[in-house]
Formats: sequence, C-alpha cells, structure tokens
Amino acid sequence: MDQEEDQQPTTTFRARLLTVVGVALAVILLDHLTKWVVAQSIPLGSSIWPHAVVSIDHVTNSGAAWSLFPQLRWLYLAIAVIVSAYLAFLAWNWKGALWQVAVLGCIIGGALSNGLDRLFQGYVVDFIDFHFWPVFNVADMGIVLGILAAVFTFPRSLRDDHRDTSAHVTKHDE
Repeated sequence: MDQEEDQQPTTTFRARLLTVVGVALAVILLDHLTKWVVAQSIPLGSSIWPHAVVSIDHVTNSGAAWSLFPQLRWLYLAIAVIVSAYLAFLAWNWKGALWQVAVLGCIIGGALSNGLDRLFQGYVVDFIDFHFWPVFNVADMGIVLGILAAVFTFPRSLRDDHRDTSAHVTKHDE
C-alpha cells in the first residue's frame, strides 16, 4: 500500500452519518431550547440588559435575513430543505476530515431549525442583539459560523485533496 494513501484522512460512512446528524440535532435542540427560554421569560418586544454590549431581545422574524420579504416564507422553507439535503449528500460522501462533516452539520442544523419554526409558527424567534447588527439566534450562528468555516477551510482542503489525487494518478501512470 502506498504511504500517501495511509496519510489520507478517511472516515467511515457511519462516523460521517453520526457526526452530521449529531451536530445538526445539537444545533436544533440548543436553538429551540434558547428560543423557548426567551419566549417564556421575556415578553415579545422586551429586552434584558438593553444598554449592555449584548442584550437579549425577544423579537420575531417572519422573513429572511433582516426580516426581508416575509411573504416568501414557503420559498425560504424550500431553500432550507434543498440546501440541507445537498449538504447531507456532501457529508455522506465526504472524504476529508470529520470536523468538516461537523461544519456541514452546523449549517444543516441551523437551516432546518429555522425552517421548522417557519413551518410551524410562521416566524423565527431572534434574541441576540449586538446593537450594530440585526438580532439573531443560535440557528443563525450555526449557519453563519458553518459557512465561514467552510469558506476559509474547505477550498484549501479541496485543493490539497485535488493535488493528492493528481499526484497519485501521475505516479500510477508512470
């Protein structure tokens, strides 16, 4: 067996499945728990620590980011399902590191959590307010942090994977 092949990060289908589902479920559960606590503890439109660097505000959002186009609720739900299905497909077939599958799980969990809220309530509860950015929630954090991690780390990983594959093919063609 080639020494380069031994150094490749390989994960089993079961490990990828458990990771992506586990992380997605963790994001969904944490998001819904925090939304529930806010909805039970703070009246709609009210705030805790309104003058602090970060306040906890109870607001609802029936649109997309920044409450844009609330009338397109079903489109947002369809997009969440399609993106989640695509990312799940990537996770099942991922050949890279397991932490990268976890990143995909963060995005899937965030998209599905907000999607479930839109489906059953018609809106999402947002509550984290930095006062210079729109109010957001844990699902939004999963999506944004997952996308940032993917953008800044996956291209390098894909480039390295392509380079390894090209070197492997060239070596075997000689």
